[in-house]
Amino acid sequence: MDELSSHRQLRKLVADQLRAAILDGRFKPGEWLRQERVAQELGVSQMPVREALKELAAEGLIEHVPYRGVRVVALSVEDIEDLYEQRAFHETRAAEKAAEYISEADIALLKAMMAEMESLPREQIAQYRKINRNFHETIFHISRREYLIRTLTQMWEAFPTMLIGNFAGTARQPLPQRDEQDQLEHRAIVAALESRDGRRAGEAMQVHILSAASHLIESLKVMA
Repeated sequence: MDELSSHRQLRKLVADQLRAAILDGRFKPGEWLRQERVAQELGVSQMPVREALKELAAEGLIEHVPYRGVRVVALSVEDIEDLYEQRAFHETRAAEKAAEYISEADIALLKAMMAEMESLPREQIAQYRKINRNFHETIFHISRREYLIRTLTQMWEAFPTMLIGNFAGTARQPLPQRDEQDQLEHRAIVAALESRDGRRAGEAMQVHILSAASHLIESLKVMA
């Protein structure tokens, strides 16, 4: 392995370790990440740590504060409301346009994802969220709207990890009473897409995202 490849592997390893520490709650929201301390803890030089921190900043997990350093992003309930509102706006538009282009193969794929999500036991929340992300990404890619695809891809890179990192209570368990509701909402989205009804697909997507937001915010208030 050449030196460049080795350096990239080390940077990825450091980024993976830092990301896991944030998502596991070992680094708390608002906690400062000092390059020297992190490098010492991981047994590496500061260079791969510096590059890994840039990667995590691009994902939205951490933020750079001028003249202060780098810290784990801390989200408020108001931030969550804004994030979901943005998602709802863009994904509603994407679903409307996806109805124009969706193929039978696309519909079969979405139905397969729904079936897999519905078959998973509750404790497999990480796998459920992975499939759910694929479900949403599939729909907005079908839209063929490049701006929407770029915007939503960037949003999804940061969105789930920021929420999990900031609210550890939601990381390893599904939200109360969301299982059946999620299933019904997913089915409504796919049914609208299958009928090529863009208006109904957009409405179903909007209902789904804002409903999820409402349940999450209520759960967070209970946990507070």
